[in-house]
Amino acid sequence: MSEDYLAISESDEYEKGQSYSKEDIKRLPDEPGVYRFFDGDENLIYVGKAKSLKKRVGSYFTGQKTDRKTLRMVSEIHRLEITVVGTELDALLLENSLIKSYQPKYNILLRDDKSYPFLCVSRERFPQIYPTRRRIAHKGEYFGPYASVKAMNNILELIRRLYTIRTCRYDLSVENVSAGKFRVCLEYHIGNCKGPCEGLQSEVDYNEDIRQAKNIIKGKLSIAKAIFKKRMEEAAAQMRFEEAQRYYDRMQLLEKYQAKSAVVNPDIKELEVYSITSDEKRAFVNHMVVQEGSISHSESLEFKKKLNESNEEIMSLVIAEIRKNRGSTISEIICNVEPDFKPEDTEISVPKIGDKKHLVNLSFKNALQARKEKKERLEQSSMHKKRVLKKLQADLGLRELPDHIECFDNSNLQGTNPVASMVCFKDGKPSKKDYRHFKIKTVVGPDDFASMTEVVGRRYSRLLKEEQPLPKLIIIDGGKGQLSSAVEALKELGLEHDIPIVGIAKRLEEIYHPGDPYPLHIDKKSEGLKLMQQLRDEAHRFAITFHRDLRSKGSIKSELEEIPGLGKAGINKLLKQFKSLKKIKEASLEEIQGVLGEKKGLQIYERLKNED
Repeated sequence: MSEDYLAISESDEYEKGQSYSKEDIKRLPDEPGVYRFFDGDENLIYVGKAKSLKKRVGSYFTGQKTDRKTLRMVSEIHRLEITVVGTELDALLLENSLIKSYQPKYNILLRDDKSYPFLCVSRERFPQIYPTRRRIAHKGEYFGPYASVKAMNNILELIRRLYTIRTCRYDLSVENVSAGKFRVCLEYHIGNCKGPCEGLQSEVDYNEDIRQAKNIIKGKLSIAKAIFKKRMEEAAAQMRFEEAQRYYDRMQLLEKYQAKSAVVNPDIKELEVYSITSDEKRAFVNHMVVQEGSISHSESLEFKKKLNESNEEIMSLVIAEIRKNRGSTISEIICNVEPDFKPEDTEISVPKIGDKKHLVNLSFKNALQARKEKKERLEQSSMHKKRVLKKLQADLGLRELPDHIECFDNSNLQGTNPVASMVCFKDGKPSKKDYRHFKIKTVVGPDDFASMTEVVGRRYSRLLKEEQPLPKLIIIDGGKGQLSSAVEALKELGLEHDIPIVGIAKRLEEIYHPGDPYPLHIDKKSEGLKLMQQLRDEAHRFAITFHRDLRSKGSIKSELEEIPGLGKAGINKLLKQFKSLKKIKEASLEEIQGVLGEKKGLQIYERLKNED
């Protein structure tokens, strides 16, 4: 490689992708923006933000030592695109949007807000307040998301005890109410509603309740308490003692609700707290909202690292995502680390002393607790898996713990597209990166036995050639015939005594050992048998899915081959770009021409439309 070009990687372990010259990097703008890396198949593999595109993008191609995951990503880069934006915040928001839309494999995937609960105040005459998980902007004003349904329901219950908000879904238009279409329900008779459906409550009075309910939802309890206190005093002064008692009871409800929140310095009116702790694989972020001296919201989130992202990078992503989802306009944020990108018109600080430092410590304690709980769950899961593997070892009489198991299955529907699959479990759980599909190459016709001999031979001859570790147990989906065929392949490789192998027959869940005419019957409740069944079912699913995909692609190709002027190379290009016949037919002229060229694209586009 010429010295004028920047090396992508110093490691021989990875093939180098596209090289970028120093001049290419120099031409990048020294401005904020977003960069996107694509691999050789034009798949988006990474999205990043930068205060300076020139410096940040150039840092990937300087040849400096970096972590293995980043080296692997850089080795796959074939092309890059950039988008210049006005501010750092714009870069942060655009990055966040692109990650959620395309989910590149090397980016941290933030939790989608679709699963979070919200409270909606509907946009209609006599608005309703109801919980929902779908945000449809024109239907109402949304508050949340809430960390849990319980937290949201507590607020909703409080509102319904303080105010007379209707729970019905009637269309209370002027015309409908005037025509007397509705009648008051039980809620009216027990005092939970004032009967706007029959015109018994004015719109002005109802909307005042809605306005106060919004203050409760926003955590501004002092406003509601002040109003109730004023009304209580007015009612008492006019000798309306029962009414005064009702307002007093509502004040007490607010006091009890507020007492449930952790109380901090009442001088701290409104701020957000973020803290992060991480290890090599995961980051845990705690988010708190403090309003009027109380913690009104707290949740801890977990993120799986894809590259060696710093806490500062993760913090900036999380702050942008959470504030967007919650629609937060709080102008002060305190953290335990300073994010590398900051929202505009927002003060972000890392307090060192005082009440704010106490809040950050409390948030950090919650993040540590989330990390501890995750570790304990993983340890418990690991202990369970090890117990299951020991049980399987005892059931089959194995010398070693089968912590690496591979299972084979054939799929041969009506003799077409014969295929096979191999699934791999390591430490008792699926290792999907090690799953393999096989197209049968040497066998003519539907011959399951010969097919099994072929795929087992291919699998382990390759592992031997690449000096890869062999499994501790092989499971064959089938009875004595399929097992004998697999053993034949192992004999040809000299592995028949090196790897334990068994067959599992579906009908009675019988286990066959090589050379033993009698099957082994394991207790149907055995965890070891259940693990074998899981492997068998997963291999079957994987094979069937591959078989269906091949049949589907075959039928698509057959239909495309009938189009005059479209050859095999053109068909492959179209399928690679559009993935399905439906998408090919829905593609625009410009999209077809982008794949096949201007002249050929026009011909094929017109013939596709004529066929339709």
